[in-house]
Amino acid sequence: MIAGHFGFAAAVKSRETAAPLWALMLATVWLDVVFVPLFLTHVETIKAVSGPPGAYGGGEIFADYTHSLVGAVALSVLLGLGALVLWGRRSGLVIGAVAFSHWLLDLVVHRADMPILPGDIGRLPRLGLGLWRWPSASAGLELLLVLIGAALYWRAAAKAAHAAGRGPLVPTVAGSLTLAFGVLVLALDLFSAR
Repeated sequence: MIAGHFGFAAAVKSRETAAPLWALMLATVWLDVVFVPLFLTHVETIKAVSGPPGAYGGGEIFADYTHSLVGAVALSVLLGLGALVLWGRRSGLVIGAVAFSHWLLDLVVHRADMPILPGDIGRLPRLGLGLWRWPSASAGLELLLVLIGAALYWRAAAKAAHAAGRGPLVPTVAGSLTLAFGVLVLALDLFSAR
């Protein structure tokens, strides 16, 4: 869902001009950024459930700290507070919300592997709607997020350039790069295990 997360960040940037695009892109994958060192130290794991190892959506992710509901809220608040210090209250709120959007989007695609409490304390039911069981549908959703995000970002950038008396070159390049890299990330995700 990495490409879909980036598409969502681009869509948010189209409305929130004060928050830097790079910060929104970081925010949208913040839970995964924190996941990486925990994965490398085997605190959080991925177990293949179908298809070749590493296949798109072919894993059950035991990210019991970073992707627990409470852990995601805590990490999002932490990032939002950092953004608040750097760019003010509104950007802090937006960046914190974008960070939490990662959990919401993952809820749609993940199998029931996302705990409510960090460390799966209490062994409560795990959450996840499981769209990854249908790779074509989940890839279609990601592609839709990338297309919408790139289009909204391009439209907002073109409007801002026009208001500033500049030509369409920079917004067109920025929108095209957003689209191209979103599609590239999705393609790499889809075909890397084949």
